[in-house]
Amino acid sequence: MTILTKRVYDLPSKDDGYRILVDRLWPRGISKSDAEVDMWLKDVAPSDSLRRWFNHRPERWGEFKSRYFQEFAKHDKKDLLQQIRTKEAEVGVVTLLYGAKDQLYNNAVALKEYLERTA
Repeated sequence: MTILTKRVYDLPSKDDGYRILVDRLWPRGISKSDAEVDMWLKDVAPSDSLRRWFNHRPERWGEFKSRYFQEFAKHDKKDLLQQIRTKEAEVGVVTLLYGAKDQLYNNAVALKEYLERTA
């Protein structure tokens, strides 16, 4: 089983498996049909206040992940995380989609790390 991350603006591929958008806001400039999103789990995204605080600043990455992971427990997002794990078990490959330009420091990368660490 595999979890991948990919920018939603990149061309969809059959290797993506099940495509899940994990951003709270729909990405600008891309239609839902062009994005080929199988599921939009906006509630698994970081809170607006955390997202704004982080602002994709690499020096805040460690603290961002810590706060983001704490939100999973605080806001009882276990059912959302389980939806991702269930799809991964069913399909074999799940791709977490994000809209950020930064490919290293974004919530999809953090979410993948959390899912793999708590598997």
